[in-house]
Amino acid sequence: MKTYDAIIIGSGQAGGPLAKKLAAAGKKTAIIEKRYVGGTCVNDGCTPTKTWVASAKMAYLAANSKHLGVNITSFTVDMPAIFKRKAEIVDMFRSGSQSGLEATDGVDLIFGEASFTGEKLVNVKLNDGINVELQADLIFINAGAKTAIPNIPGLEDVDYLTSTSILELKTIPESLLIIGASYIGMEFGQMFARFGSKVTLLEYSARALSREDEDVAEEVVKILEAENIKLYTKASVTKVDKQPNGKINAHISIDGKEHAFTYSHILVAAGRTPQTAALMLDKAGIETNERGYIKVNDQLETNIKGIYALGDINGGPAFTHISYNDFTIVYRNIIEGANLSTKNRQVPYCMFTDPPLARVGVSEAEAKKAGLNYKVAKLPMAHVARAIEVGDTRGFMKAIVDADTKKILGAMVLGQEGGELMTVLQMAMLGGITYEQIRYMVFAHPLYSEALNNLFISFTDQ
Repeated sequence: MKTYDAIIIGSGQAGGPLAKKLAAAGKKTAIIEKRYVGGTCVNDGCTPTKTWVASAKMAYLAANSKHLGVNITSFTVDMPAIFKRKAEIVDMFRSGSQSGLEATDGVDLIFGEASFTGEKLVNVKLNDGINVELQADLIFINAGAKTAIPNIPGLEDVDYLTSTSILELKTIPESLLIIGASYIGMEFGQMFARFGSKVTLLEYSARALSREDEDVAEEVVKILEAENIKLYTKASVTKVDKQPNGKINAHISIDGKEHAFTYSHILVAAGRTPQTAALMLDKAGIETNERGYIKVNDQLETNIKGIYALGDINGGPAFTHISYNDFTIVYRNIIEGANLSTKNRQVPYCMFTDPPLARVGVSEAEAKKAGLNYKVAKLPMAHVARAIEVGDTRGFMKAIVDADTKKILGAMVLGQEGGELMTVLQMAMLGGITYEQIRYMVFAHPLYSEALNNLFISFTDQ
């Protein structure tokens, strides 16, 4: 048995920085990682996918350059080169994170799979097969989530892809069926369509992107369909089977009617599930909800004092930046004596389709449901000077404001530089800046942000 001041399970965007900060505060810390340092973001999510998104956008720009007076008559997509660039960037980020932990005095980086054997006891099955026992008064669980695999007859018998395994492809799928038309599915769908795949997206619900306002979802779908991506709603796969030539037959129910299609590849992107099963949480008395996520209070502590759950595994917003914010809350509370919580924190996010979709705060549907006294500002990107000059006027921006205080309650931007524009409005929300102030603020010309003047022009000119 080896005793530490703190044990961290998982080296994601909360675990890694937390280990270094705890060690700097004088706490002997063990951080356990069963696979790669950096978590989903560095290895399977943000970093690798955004390198491929960049390559896909370059292919799109090459194919659509004529209207800007540049005639590119032909180009090819070099998938092995795209893979190599992705792998090199991932390795740079991963190795940098690992070396940073290994160089930190007071931190032991342990590679293996962790499971609880008692309330403050952790067994680690090392990657070489040896078991070691650890104990600590402080334990932080940052083990993340993985792809949820639906119960579809025949699925286990075909070589289906997940958001992790698809990143190992070095050839372009001829035809790609994506089960799940949410954020992950849409990013991969547009990406591979631009690489040259014939892409079909399936959405079980009556419409795609159910968390977004209907006008937003409709515009995103319109953008994807303009790139020859098929999207079916009220759709589900009832059975799959493999042909002798390796192709996959998919039997699909669309709005109650059965259809049969053939694809070269299937990507499962129908949600995520927490990696709690192997942790043996019951032996520590740690409570989970009906979906397996670890229950935490608003200071991210479980029902067991001194044990915390950070990031995707606690069932909160599943974003890298939220995991990192979890770390800052827990660290400052424990080491600096702060009294911070997750209540009312801003949850911005961005879907990296092209153009991207970015949102923070309440949507129009949420404002209506809550009975707020609100107004809606909306501006098509076709009315944004910079978008016209750049030659991409797809999408629009939208803000929900308090009709009485004139403060911004929520913002959405679907358009080029959407994430950056949303962040400007997010900071306005945090600072209590009114839409009237933004309407008359001086922005540099000709920036996308300058269009925020015009977003609120109808309110001030009434």
